[in-house]
Amino acid sequence: MGLTKSEIFTDEQNQLSQLLKAMAHPARIAILQRILASNTCICGDLVEELGLAQATISQHLKELKNAGLIQGTIEGVSVCYCINPKTWKMMENQLGAFLGSYKGEIPCC
Repeated sequence: MGLTKSEIFTDEQNQLSQLLKAMAHPARIAILQRILASNTCICGDLVEELGLAQATISQHLKELKNAGLIQGTIEGVSVCYCINPKTWKMMENQLGAFLGSYKGEIPCC
């Protein structure tokens, strides 16, 4: 499979693609849902709640943080994570506009 020619797409298309790629795993969706439900920073209680190994959770958190979907702060020996509001709002706007561009059913297929 060839390389994606990202330069032929808009910045918005590339950005939304990267965010959705970072979310494209059920564990990451579960992590984001947990953070959203708590509406606060999460500090290490994800292992028990999700039933995954600490290393696995850490890897998923790293991917979400690298994408900018979450942000983290160090408190003692633990790292606490919360939603990155700026990125989340931007993704909400872009994804909402994308999904909202569907005009409804047309008799074609």
